[in-house]
Amino acid sequence: MTDREIVANFIRAGETEEHRLGLELEHFILNEMEEGIEFEVLSELIRETGEKLGAEPVTAEGHVVGYDAGDHTISIEPSCQFEISIAPFSSLSKIEGIYEGFRTVWDPLLGRLGYRMVTKGVHPAVESGRIHPTELPLIPKNRYYFMDRYFRGTGRFGVHMMRASASAQVSLDYSSEKDMVRKLRILTILSPVLMQIMENKSYPDSRLTERKGKHLLRTQIWEDLDPDRTGFFPGAFHGKFGYDTYADLLLSRPLAVLTDLGETTYAGEKTLPEILSLSELSDQPERQKAVVEHLLSMFFHHIRLKRYLEVRVADSVPIRKALGYAALLKGLLYSEKNLLRVEKLLSGHLIDVEEAVFRTEIQGENAIIYSGKRVHAWARDLIHLAEEVLPPEEKEYLKELSVGLKKRERSAG
Repeated sequence: MTDREIVANFIRAGETEEHRLGLELEHFILNEMEEGIEFEVLSELIRETGEKLGAEPVTAEGHVVGYDAGDHTISIEPSCQFEISIAPFSSLSKIEGIYEGFRTVWDPLLGRLGYRMVTKGVHPAVESGRIHPTELPLIPKNRYYFMDRYFRGTGRFGVHMMRASASAQVSLDYSSEKDMVRKLRILTILSPVLMQIMENKSYPDSRLTERKGKHLLRTQIWEDLDPDRTGFFPGAFHGKFGYDTYADLLLSRPLAVLTDLGETTYAGEKTLPEILSLSELSDQPERQKAVVEHLLSMFFHHIRLKRYLEVRVADSVPIRKALGYAALLKGLLYSEKNLLRVEKLLSGHLIDVEEAVFRTEIQGENAIIYSGKRVHAWARDLIHLAEEVLPPEEKEYLKELSVGLKKRERSAG
């Protein structure tokens, strides 16, 4: 079996008839002066709390960097962003309950030390210009040291991404290669609208140095990070796009960092096949699987493919808005009726996505994108489509999106 087939088959193994959603939400842990918690303090808190919960600790380079509690994991991201990753469930109320349990445990622990969890797309002190992201230290993890080293040579905002960005990510199931391609394409075209719905800035007029737009700052950071592994997946609208072509691109691009046999090394411009052959690991299935998982984790496209579709276009937001976002995606992507309707509404706009993102970065919700409609009008229509198919208890989650949308429409006049 070739390397391409091994990667493609790994992704194919994610096919399922289920309609689940996974949620990952990153937080900045800040005090009143917008100063972050020290790694050693957070690591020790995680160790102690994990032991009390009976959770499995996660370690790296001899440090506790997270724990696995079964229905969720927590982890420390590059500059002490604090992430909860909730296992996929079909019930949004189940996801909400897990998150509330997480906050019940962690809010008092952090509060006693003078810290709180803050959900924003960009670290508030960096967004305001009070500090530069290089003033925020990386945690002692080789993966992050090597990524930081690599990204300093690929784009302008590597230090921003590593240290000062936070997101809300939703994962979605697919039932077949055809279903995966269909959903990935729809999500790609919807991305400018989803980005704006989920924008979460601290200051209305803040900008990034050398960038024109004052909207979607976290998106702008990721766009100017590394063209080999960020932005929209190239070729997604090509007729032959699928598992094989996705595998081909990942295997042909620089790996930057390799983790294998428990050791993380700097790969730089070398591709995975230039370092090792997956096919030669056929007698070591667990090692082969771990290397494939690492390969998939080293690419950060707006819509990422693993054994699920990971939608990575949203800023970190409070949980009610994150659940509204998950409800919107559920109502649009898990309804055949709405898939057909969205495809019809967006037909002919495949080549307009990057232009639509650029316009949204400049003008926000007032940007005119597909079919001469403003972003806020597209957002309103998509929310209405989701409302039509979701059960009553899940429509409630959409209200958080609708409230924000109405405020923007009033301000737009």
